Amino acid sequence: MVLGFDFGMKHIGVATGQEITKTASPLKSLQAKDGIPDWDEVANLIKEWAPKALIVGNPINMDGTTQEITNCAKRFAGRLKHKFKIPVHMVDERLTTWEAKQRLTDVNIAKYNAEAAAIITEQWLNL
Repeated sequence: MVLGFDFGMKHIGVATGQEITKTASPLKSLQAKDGIPDWDEVANLIKEWAPKALIVGNPINMDGTTQEITNCAKRFAGRLKHKFKIPVHMVDERLTTWEAKQRLTDVNIAKYNAEAAAIITEQWLNL
């Protein structure tokens, strides 16, 4: 079992991933303020799901360059590793939000974030 995160400044999508089937399912979207979630809520998810690893999407530009959100996502990944002492892996998340929007007909951004987290998690599981 792994948990995947689609980092955002206002919303952070969360998904669960199964290593045996190499599939992931959207779980929920966490509210964030300037990229900072309610860490107690994250701790509760980790306690409930007991993941062996945490996966965080790495938001880079299509040409491979970084942007400010890239640095924020890396800081988020670092905080996860420091707070929970679980291995954290970052995976290229280019086009995951677009793909999530293609999969869903609902316009609820929270659902997009969780779906994008599932796509990110499946990408990592299938590396």
